[in-house]
Amino acid sequence: MIEPVRPIAIADIEAARARIAGTVLRTPLVRLDLGVDGPDIRLKLENLQPTNAYKIRGAANAVALLSPEQRAKGVWTISAGNAGQGVAYAARAAGIACSVVTIETAPQTKLERMRALGATIIPVSYELAWRAAEAHAFDGVDGTFIHPFDNHDFIAGHGTMGLEILEDAPDVRTVIAAIGGGGLITGVGSAIKAVRPDVRIVGAEPETASPYAHSLSVGAPSKFPNWKASFVDGAGGQSVTERMWDRMHPLVDDSIIVSLHETRAAMRLIAEKARAIAEGAGALSLAAALSGRAGDGPIVCIVSGGNIDLKKFAELVAH
Repeated sequence: MIEPVRPIAIADIEAARARIAGTVLRTPLVRLDLGVDGPDIRLKLENLQPTNAYKIRGAANAVALLSPEQRAKGVWTISAGNAGQGVAYAARAAGIACSVVTIETAPQTKLERMRALGATIIPVSYELAWRAAEAHAFDGVDGTFIHPFDNHDFIAGHGTMGLEILEDAPDVRTVIAAIGGGGLITGVGSAIKAVRPDVRIVGAEPETASPYAHSLSVGAPSKFPNWKASFVDGAGGQSVTERMWDRMHPLVDDSIIVSLHETRAAMRLIAEKARAIAEGAGALSLAAALSGRAGDGPIVCIVSGGNIDLKKFAELVAH
């Protein structure tokens, strides 16, 4: 049975923070040097997590809260790579079997890391994986399902990042996060709005897959027309589900659509200025900030992950 959607309380996030402290890194918040006249942009480097992506926050919290009966069944999730790594990492630490229904076009780096963490990989098409995420079910896979974004405990884990941002940047005016399924921005937004309701929470989506911006334009959760796959594999879903719309809509002030060219440029800039590798989804937030549509700083951009094949990264930033 799927539990009803309810707000992510600040108490849930604070409890998650204590619960996952031994597993999750408190990532640095660094200012991006854009010159004396440049905007005040700070990068929350979640690509430095043990799995090189923020998903470990939610995964560690969700696995820690499983009952003994649920643990005995093992766990499974659906992922393009980052959620799978997070759940597999947490499951391995807890001695729990893990399977991942994986999008077959996921980068080889992500597939190899999930296998190295002991996960059983079940490759499927993007469409089939997305339908399974919407249905919270996939035929033929046993175990306790941990949803990669529509899961209260998973989202509460992500909210711990919001607490860190407020502590390290008390003057922040806008926080930008990529939107895929919506779990990241819901968690961070829940934490920040509870403490600082004046801070703007803004999404970033690629031009090829921006269902939340489209849903905002029509005023209801919607499917994105003409969805296309791209190197931004960790964000940009095919649609916004009703449940995630109910979670995001009270918290997210806007969503900025960025081009693939802007995303590649942001990946390159992060590498040049911060000496950090961001995957496509990880650079969306900076691309949105640099567009000028996110308002004045200080702006915190969440670099959500850095799991990308190095050869592919070099090809993308070379142009």
